Amino acid sequence: MTSLLNADLHCHSVVSDGTLTPEALAARAKANGVELWALTDHDEIGGQQRAAAAARAVGLHYLTGVEISVTFIHQTVHIVGLGFDPEDPALQLGLIQTRGGRGQRAMEMADGLAKVGITGAFEGALKFAGNHELISRTHFARFLVDSGVCKDTQEVFRKYLIEGKPGYVAHRWASLKDAVTWITQAGGMAVIAHPARYKFSTNEEFALFTEFKGHGGQGVEVVTGSHTAAEYVTYAATAQEFGLLASRGSDFHSPTESHTELGTLPFLPGQLTPVWEALAHRIQLAPALKPALNSTLTPAVEPGAARSSAS
Repeated sequence: MTSLLNADLHCHSVVSDGTLTPEALAARAKANGVELWALTDHDEIGGQQRAAAAARAVGLHYLTGVEISVTFIHQTVHIVGLGFDPEDPALQLGLIQTRGGRGQRAMEMADGLAKVGITGAFEGALKFAGNHELISRTHFARFLVDSGVCKDTQEVFRKYLIEGKPGYVAHRWASLKDAVTWITQAGGMAVIAHPARYKFSTNEEFALFTEFKGHGGQGVEVVTGSHTAAEYVTYAATAQEFGLLASRGSDFHSPTESHTELGTLPFLPGQLTPVWEALAHRIQLAPALKPALNSTLTPAVEPGAARSSAS
């Protein structure tokens, strides 16, 4: 059954805010039994060639990926793109524009931390940013842990980097429409990432899903690293309600920071249609494994198509 495929379609490398290279991630995914993999760095596709080559080298099937930050009702929401053409000019330009402003935001974050006695934070965070264009709160968190201010990154966020704390600076990201359009016009599929993480009211979440689908979005992460078992059930129902395909991804960033390891999530509920069925034609197949994956994929189906739940 295709819902039983060990697909991990959400993780991050040193190209954004992860701590491993694309090559190390591919090897780790393969060692953990992943069959279909995507690297989804934040607002950046500069690691896609390396990730695809590494996947081929270790015998992993691969989908191109990215995680785009958008602003929706004054909150940051993440939209994962899968199976797009990384050479698409409009997507590349959109991501450049989205990355713009991170440097200024980072300097403002450092100023806020300096006011509470934490100096050198901007320079310190840069040392943890493999890509300086993508300096983020995560890099500041790693600096504060490394310098002994906090014991782990969770404590840093709680004390310094969430709204209302000294190092928090809001940022205006892309619009929901822009992100979905960039992905879909590049031949890919847009997926709402980890929906349970957002602090929306019931009406606001309904608006998010309604607008997302209206702009051409087709998927939602149902099984992901930050979701509880109860939230798997909740968002499986949401996928069915809105006629969306279901995705699965650990959101892995680092061996020492991430709660969920690559490839270790529960399988998707059997009644859902996985995103990889509709993206079968976009999967870069590992030559030695082509027959194995082809046998588990059925022809592409429309979002929301019914599936047997006999798993």
